[in-house]
Amino acid sequence: MKLRFAPSPTGLLHVGNARLAIANALYARRHGASFQLRIDDTDTGRSREELVDAIKQDLGWMGITWDETFRQTDRLDRYERAIAALKASGRLYPCFENEQELATKRETQIRQRRAPVYDRAMLKMTAQQRAQAEANGKVPYWRFMLSNKTVRWRDMVMGDCQVKLPSVSDPVLVRADGTVLYALASVVDDLESKVTHIIRGEDHVTNTGVQIDIAEALGAHPDHFRFAHMPLLLDENGSKLSKRFDACSLRTLRQDGVEAQALVSYLARLGSSDDPVLLPFDEQAALYDLSHISRSAARFDTRQLLALNHKLLAQLPYEAVSSRLPEGATEAFWLAVRGNLELLSETRLWHQVTCEDIIPPVQEGEESFLKEAAALLPAEPWDTTTWKTWTTALREQTGRTGKALFHPLRLALTGEEQGPELRDLLPLIGRKRALARLTPGAV
Repeated sequence: MKLRFAPSPTGLLHVGNARLAIANALYARRHGASFQLRIDDTDTGRSREELVDAIKQDLGWMGITWDETFRQTDRLDRYERAIAALKASGRLYPCFENEQELATKRETQIRQRRAPVYDRAMLKMTAQQRAQAEANGKVPYWRFMLSNKTVRWRDMVMGDCQVKLPSVSDPVLVRADGTVLYALASVVDDLESKVTHIIRGEDHVTNTGVQIDIAEALGAHPDHFRFAHMPLLLDENGSKLSKRFDACSLRTLRQDGVEAQALVSYLARLGSSDDPVLLPFDEQAALYDLSHISRSAARFDTRQLLALNHKLLAQLPYEAVSSRLPEGATEAFWLAVRGNLELLSETRLWHQVTCEDIIPPVQEGEESFLKEAAALLPAEPWDTTTWKTWTTALREQTGRTGKALFHPLRLALTGEEQGPELRDLLPLIGRKRALARLTPGAV
């Protein structure tokens, strides 16, 4: 058994293709299969070298490793041999229509209430007509002549699937400049590298029917591959998740402080009958089951991801995050704030609150109370009992209780409406900073 993940280095990985990478890697790990990383870089105009490195970094961050990797641009000779074989068998034929001519045909078909399927007009060209077209400077691109049949397979997620090939336009497999397109290159790679299982998005169902036909034309058995098509991923509003929405790129999520384990745990169960559970990669793989994936579209909810990330951060030891905390952050700081974080990046705010100067908001009508609070500040050294000692004395002197007592103090000391327990923050803030924040301008 062999699986693969085949990203194109034309953009950063986002949660949609990360979900597919995770599905392939987990399935391979569970079944002891080999896993291949293939870089689909035949689109040389859009592929970028730095994105190849970024893809590998993102996969490594998620805990995904691979047994082999290659780039399609290193295999152009293999595609040329496949092209030659398809031409020799008559399945690949030259076309000369330009995009404007094709658009006109489609418009005519739509007006006549016919499906806008390519009419194979170029198959009727005589050798003399082709020679004349080339003499006039036209260079052909090449289409694959699909079989006149319905392709069927048993999908590991979607169940029984079929694609009626007569309702699909013959795909272009070779551009006029001679470069190969994805549909052919992918089939050649999967056949030659002995991939057996392909897990990809539901939007590839029609492509699957076409590629099965191409594989058969290249000599493969009709049941050579097993397929699983994952339902589409929607955003929180139920719209198709945009691949260009940078906030959903793995790089942005990582920089914001989303933990890899939280993301993998969320995406592994997204759209399934199982609730997300925080587990290391190997343990997640041991439980991964494609039969639990729903056939309905899944909804990516940032709030659910952040809730899982919050749960993970709250239990991480200092050693697991120390290198990513603000400079100078101590274990006491981490233990004080970790239970209040959704993202690790939020530690920057709380480090500023505890270790730097801040300007608290003006609290109209609370000046007198804050001065009393300042006057009752205990002498140092401070520990986690200081907060209770101080607020008890303040309650007895002012008669304040509950929110009237605690809220003005939190605003003055942190500048925030909510946050970590002040019994833990107060010793980190220290008496000098606390006094300055309670009586700004007086110290």
